Amino acid sequence: MKLGLGGVCLCFGIMAFVQVAQSQEPVPKDELKMIQARYTAQENAASARLKRNPEDVSAYSARGDARLFLGNFEGSRKDYERMIQLNPKLDVSHWRLGIAYFYLKEYDKAARQFKIYHNYDQVDRENGIWRFMSQYKASGLAVARKGLLKYEKDDRPPYPWLYDVFAGKIQPEEVFSKIEEEAFDDRYKTRVLFHAYLYVGIYLELTEDSKKALPYLRKAAANAYGRTTGTYMWQVARIHYWLSSEGAKPETEEPGKISPGK
Repeated sequence: MKLGLGGVCLCFGIMAFVQVAQSQEPVPKDELKMIQARYTAQENAASARLKRNPEDVSAYSARGDARLFLGNFEGSRKDYERMIQLNPKLDVSHWRLGIAYFYLKEYDKAARQFKIYHNYDQVDRENGIWRFMSQYKASGLAVARKGLLKYEKDDRPPYPWLYDVFAGKIQPEEVFSKIEEEAFDDRYKTRVLFHAYLYVGIYLELTEDSKKALPYLRKAAANAYGRTTGTYMWQVARIHYWLSSEGAKPETEEPGKISPGK
Protein backbone atom coordinates (compact mmCIF):
# COMPACT_ATOMS: atom_id res chain seq x y z
CA MET A 1 0.00 0.00 0.00
CA LYS A 2 1.06 3.60 -0.52
CA LEU A 3 1.69 5.91 2.42
CA GLY A 4 -0.49 8.99 2.78
CA LEU A 5 0.65 12.46 3.85
CA GLY A 6 3.30 12.33 6.51
CA GLY A 7 3.75 8.55 6.31
CA VAL A 8 7.24 7.14 6.04
CA CYS A 9 8.69 3.66 5.54
CA LEU A 10 10.39 3.21 8.89
CA CYS A 11 13.14 0.70 9.47
CA PHE A 12 12.63 -2.15 11.91
CA GLY A 13 9.25 -2.11 13.28
CA ILE A 14 7.23 -2.84 16.41
CA MET A 15 7.55 -3.12 20.15
CA ALA A 16 9.34 -5.96 21.92
CA PHE A 17 6.80 -8.68 22.27
CA VAL A 18 8.98 -10.52 24.74
CA GLN A 19 6.10 -12.54 26.19
CA VAL A 20 6.54 -14.96 23.31
CA ALA A 21 9.19 -17.60 23.92
CA GLN A 22 12.41 -16.44 22.29
CA SER A 23 12.72 -19.67 20.35
CA GLN A 24 9.47 -18.76 18.60
CA GLU A 25 10.42 -15.18 17.82
CA PRO A 26 11.29 -14.38 14.19
CA VAL A 27 13.45 -11.44 15.35
CA PRO A 28 16.14 -11.63 18.10
CA LYS A 29 15.30 -10.27 21.54
CA ASP A 30 17.98 -7.57 21.46
CA GLU A 31 16.65 -6.27 18.17
CA LEU A 32 13.14 -6.22 19.58
CA LYS A 33 14.31 -4.07 22.49
CA MET A 34 15.91 -1.66 20.03
CA ILE A 35 12.65 -1.54 18.09
CA GLN A 36 10.64 -0.66 21.17
CA ALA A 37 13.08 2.11 22.08
CA ARG A 38 12.99 3.50 18.53
CA TYR A 39 9.24 3.88 18.37
CA THR A 40 8.89 5.09 21.93
CA ALA A 41 11.33 7.87 21.02
CA GLN A 42 9.36 8.61 17.83
CA GLU A 43 6.12 8.82 19.80
CA ASN A 44 7.68 11.18 22.35
CA ALA A 45 9.21 13.39 19.68
CA ALA A 46 5.89 13.69 17.84
CA SER A 47 4.10 14.51 21.10
CA ALA A 48 6.62 17.29 21.73
CA ARG A 49 5.95 18.70 18.26
CA LEU A 50 2.22 18.64 18.93
CA LYS A 51 2.67 20.62 22.14
CA ARG A 52 4.24 23.35 20.03
CA ASN A 53 1.70 23.05 17.23
CA PRO A 54 -1.51 21.09 17.96
CA GLU A 55 -2.47 21.22 14.27
CA ASP A 56 0.69 19.58 12.91
CA VAL A 57 -0.74 16.86 10.65
CA SER A 58 2.64 15.24 9.97
CA ALA A 59 3.26 14.92 13.72
CA TYR A 60 -0.05 13.12 14.17
CA SER A 61 0.94 10.87 11.28
CA ALA A 62 4.33 10.03 12.80
CA ARG A 63 2.85 9.46 16.26
CA GLY A 64 0.02 7.37 14.88
CA ASP A 65 2.51 5.11 13.13
CA ALA A 66 4.70 4.79 16.22
CA ARG A 67 1.71 3.98 18.40
CA LEU A 68 0.48 1.31 16.03
CA PHE A 69 3.93 -0.29 15.94
CA LEU A 70 3.98 -0.21 19.75
CA GLY A 71 0.63 -1.99 19.86
CA ASN A 72 -1.40 1.03 20.95
CA PHE A 73 -4.17 0.72 18.37
CA GLU A 74 -6.54 3.10 20.11
CA GLY A 75 -3.91 5.83 20.31
CA SER A 76 -3.04 5.26 16.67
CA ARG A 77 -6.68 5.48 15.64
CA LYS A 78 -7.10 8.78 17.47
CA ASP A 79 -4.05 10.29 15.78
CA TYR A 80 -5.09 9.10 12.33
CA GLU A 81 -8.63 10.39 12.81
CA ARG A 82 -7.25 13.72 14.00
CA MET A 83 -5.30 14.01 10.73
CA ILE A 84 -8.57 13.74 8.82
CA GLN A 85 -10.28 16.26 11.10
CA LEU A 86 -7.53 18.74 10.30
CA ASN A 87 -7.45 17.87 6.59
CA PRO A 88 -10.62 16.08 5.39
CA LYS A 89 -9.05 15.45 1.99
CA LEU A 90 -6.87 12.77 3.63
CA ASP A 91 -9.85 10.52 4.34
CA VAL A 92 -9.95 8.86 0.93
CA SER A 93 -6.26 7.88 1.00
CA HIS A 94 -5.94 6.93 4.68
CA TRP A 95 -5.68 3.13 4.53
CA ARG A 96 -3.58 3.20 7.70
CA LEU A 97 -6.70 4.22 9.64
CA GLY A 98 -8.40 1.15 8.19
CA ILE A 99 -5.66 -1.04 9.65
CA ALA A 100 -6.06 0.57 13.08
CA TYR A 101 -9.81 -0.07 12.90
CA PHE A 102 -9.18 -3.69 11.92
CA TYR A 103 -7.03 -4.41 14.97
CA LEU A 104 -9.55 -2.62 17.18
CA LYS A 105 -12.13 -5.07 15.76
CA GLU A 106 -14.15 -2.21 14.29
CA TYR A 107 -14.57 -4.18 11.11
CA ASP A 108 -17.37 -2.19 9.48
CA LYS A 109 -15.35 1.03 9.82
CA ALA A 110 -12.28 -0.76 8.46
CA ALA A 111 -14.21 -2.09 5.47
CA ARG A 112 -15.51 1.39 4.71
CA GLN A 113 -11.99 2.85 4.88
CA PHE A 114 -10.59 0.30 2.45
CA LYS A 115 -13.56 0.77 0.13
CA ILE A 116 -13.06 4.52 -0.19
CA TYR A 117 -9.33 4.02 -0.72
CA HIS A 118 -10.31 2.12 -3.87
CA ASN A 119 -11.51 5.47 -5.24
CA TYR A 120 -7.96 6.77 -4.68
CA ASP A 121 -6.02 3.76 -6.01
CA GLN A 122 -7.69 1.23 -8.32
CA VAL A 123 -4.59 -0.91 -8.78
CA ASP A 124 -3.61 -1.91 -5.24
CA ARG A 125 -5.09 -5.35 -4.59
CA GLU A 126 -3.49 -5.39 -1.14
CA ASN A 127 -6.12 -2.84 -0.17
CA GLY A 128 -8.79 -5.15 -1.59
CA ILE A 129 -7.47 -7.99 0.57
CA TRP A 130 -7.82 -5.86 3.69
CA ARG A 131 -11.39 -5.06 2.72
CA PHE A 132 -12.00 -8.81 2.34
CA MET A 133 -10.43 -9.41 5.77
CA SER A 134 -12.66 -6.78 7.36
CA GLN A 135 -15.84 -8.03 5.73
CA TYR A 136 -14.96 -11.63 6.57
CA LYS A 137 -14.61 -10.70 10.24
CA ALA A 138 -17.83 -8.70 10.18
CA SER A 139 -20.07 -10.94 8.10
CA GLY A 140 -18.35 -14.15 6.94
CA LEU A 141 -16.91 -15.63 3.77
CA ALA A 142 -19.88 -15.25 1.42
CA VAL A 143 -20.24 -11.53 2.10
CA ALA A 144 -16.47 -10.98 1.88
CA ARG A 145 -16.25 -12.67 -1.51
CA LYS A 146 -19.29 -10.87 -2.84
CA GLY A 147 -17.79 -7.58 -1.70
CA LEU A 148 -14.38 -8.11 -3.28
CA LEU A 149 -13.30 -4.90 -5.00
CA LYS A 150 -12.93 -5.06 -8.78
CA TYR A 151 -9.61 -4.42 -10.51
CA GLU A 152 -8.89 -4.10 -14.21
CA LYS A 153 -5.28 -2.86 -14.21
CA ASP A 154 -2.25 -5.02 -13.44
CA ASP A 155 -0.66 -5.06 -9.99
CA ARG A 156 2.77 -6.09 -8.72
CA PRO A 157 3.45 -9.74 -7.95
CA PRO A 158 2.25 -11.68 -6.05
CA TYR A 159 -0.99 -9.70 -5.64
CA PRO A 160 -2.92 -10.87 -8.72
CA TRP A 161 -2.36 -14.46 -7.56
CA LEU A 162 -3.14 -13.69 -3.94
CA TYR A 163 -6.35 -11.97 -4.98
CA ASP A 164 -7.37 -15.13 -6.82
CA VAL A 165 -6.82 -17.06 -3.57
CA PHE A 166 -9.13 -14.77 -1.63
CA ALA A 167 -11.67 -14.99 -4.46
CA GLY A 168 -11.59 -18.79 -4.23
CA LYS A 169 -10.22 -19.23 -7.77
CA ILE A 170 -6.93 -20.93 -6.85
CA GLN A 171 -5.46 -22.71 -3.83
CA PRO A 172 -2.90 -20.97 -1.58
CA GLU A 173 -0.04 -23.29 -2.53
CA GLU A 174 -0.44 -22.25 -6.17
CA VAL A 175 0.87 -18.78 -5.30
CA PHE A 176 4.26 -20.27 -4.42
CA SER A 177 4.28 -22.42 -7.56
CA LYS A 178 3.69 -19.32 -9.66
CA ILE A 179 6.50 -17.47 -7.87
CA GLU A 180 8.88 -20.33 -8.67
CA GLU A 181 7.77 -20.36 -12.30
CA GLU A 182 8.59 -16.66 -12.69
CA ALA A 183 12.27 -17.22 -11.81
CA PHE A 184 12.71 -13.82 -10.12
CA ASP A 185 16.22 -12.86 -9.05
CA ASP A 186 16.90 -13.74 -5.41
CA ARG A 187 16.50 -10.22 -4.01
CA TYR A 188 13.18 -9.57 -5.71
CA LYS A 189 11.95 -13.06 -4.92
CA THR A 190 12.54 -12.39 -1.21
CA ARG A 191 10.36 -9.30 -1.50
CA VAL A 192 7.60 -11.17 -3.35
CA LEU A 193 7.71 -13.99 -0.80
CA PHE A 194 7.22 -11.55 2.08
CA HIS A 195 3.84 -10.55 0.70
CA ALA A 196 2.95 -14.13 -0.24
CA TYR A 197 3.74 -15.51 3.23
CA LEU A 198 1.82 -12.74 4.98
CA TYR A 199 -1.41 -13.00 3.01
CA VAL A 200 -1.44 -16.76 2.53
CA GLY A 201 -1.03 -16.94 6.30
CA ILE A 202 -3.88 -14.52 6.87
CA TYR A 203 -6.10 -16.37 4.41
CA LEU A 204 -5.49 -19.69 6.17
CA GLU A 205 -6.07 -18.04 9.54
CA LEU A 206 -9.44 -16.75 8.38
CA THR A 207 -10.68 -19.79 6.50
CA GLU A 208 -9.01 -22.70 8.31
CA ASP A 209 -7.10 -22.31 11.60
CA SER A 210 -4.30 -20.32 13.19
CA LYS A 211 -2.00 -23.32 13.66
CA LYS A 212 -1.86 -23.87 9.91
CA ALA A 213 -1.36 -20.15 9.34
CA LEU A 214 1.43 -19.52 11.86
CA PRO A 215 4.37 -20.93 9.85
CA TYR A 216 3.53 -18.56 7.00
CA LEU A 217 3.02 -15.58 9.30
CA ARG A 218 6.31 -16.29 11.04
CA LYS A 219 8.14 -16.42 7.70
CA ALA A 220 6.65 -13.04 6.80
CA ALA A 221 7.81 -11.51 10.08
CA ALA A 222 11.30 -13.04 9.71
CA ASN A 223 11.64 -12.12 6.02
CA ALA A 224 14.92 -10.40 5.17
CA TYR A 225 13.26 -7.87 2.85
CA GLY A 226 10.87 -6.81 5.58
CA ARG A 227 13.47 -6.55 8.31
CA THR A 228 15.99 -4.59 6.26
CA THR A 229 13.53 -2.14 4.69
CA GLY A 230 11.16 -1.83 7.64
CA THR A 231 8.13 -1.05 5.49
CA TYR A 232 4.85 -0.25 7.19
CA MET A 233 3.42 -3.60 6.18
CA TRP A 234 6.37 -5.42 7.74
CA GLN A 235 5.47 -3.76 11.01
CA VAL A 236 1.93 -5.04 10.49
CA ALA A 237 3.25 -8.52 9.70
CA ARG A 238 5.22 -8.51 12.95
CA ILE A 239 2.27 -7.46 15.05
CA HIS A 240 -0.10 -9.84 13.27
CA TYR A 241 2.24 -12.77 13.87
CA TRP A 242 2.46 -11.98 17.55
CA LEU A 243 -1.27 -11.62 17.96
CA SER A 244 -1.77 -14.95 16.23
CA SER A 245 0.89 -16.88 18.15
CA GLU A 246 -0.25 -19.55 20.56
CA GLY A 247 0.35 -18.71 24.19
CA ALA A 248 0.93 -15.03 23.43
CA LYS A 249 -2.44 -13.41 23.92
CA PRO A 250 -2.06 -9.72 24.83
CA GLU A 251 -2.95 -8.39 28.25
CA THR A 252 -4.92 -5.20 27.76
CA GLU A 253 -3.84 -2.32 29.97
CA GLU A 254 -6.18 0.10 28.27
CA PRO A 255 -8.49 -0.23 25.25
CA GLY A 256 -6.53 -0.97 22.11
CA LYS A 257 -3.13 -1.17 23.81
CA ILE A 258 -0.96 -4.28 24.03
CA SER A 259 1.07 -5.00 27.14
CA PRO A 260 4.79 -5.05 26.29
CA GLY A 261 5.44 -8.01 28.58
CA LYS A 262 8.10 -8.30 31.23
